[in-house]
Amino acid sequence: MTDTPQNPFDLMMKQAQDMAKAMNPAMENFSPKGFEALWPTMPKEVMEMMFGNTVNKDGLDAKTRLLLTLAGLTCQGAQADAAVRQTVRHALEAGAKKQEIVETIGQMSVFAGIPAMTRALELAQEVMGDNEDEDQ
Repeated sequence: MTDTPQNPFDLMMKQAQDMAKAMNPAMENFSPKGFEALWPTMPKEVMEMMFGNTVNKDGLDAKTRLLLTLAGLTCQGAQADAAVRQTVRHALEAGAKKQEIVETIGQMSVFAGIPAMTRALELAQEVMGDNEDEDQ
């Protein structure tokens, strides 16, 4: 009898992992959590330089860009835990209020569904729970 066909996604992931190992053997031990710990929160000025007014002086500020990024990550199913947590941390640093973060994620329930919204809120709470302040 023949082997059971493998899931195409599993095959694609295996191929990508093998390719990454061939290019850089150190990638075998890469962890998104390690990347997250590398620079957990950029200063607001750095965010403005990289994501805000330096590129487009009359464009969106870093806070707005980060809230849009959070919306996009939620729409993708909030599957990138480290990216969601980093985006929430950076949004807070850029001046977003907790309520704005919750509203941004909540609004995405219409587009991404309740499970994605719930997951994003759980990840955001991990960050906002560590960042207790009067700004609700």
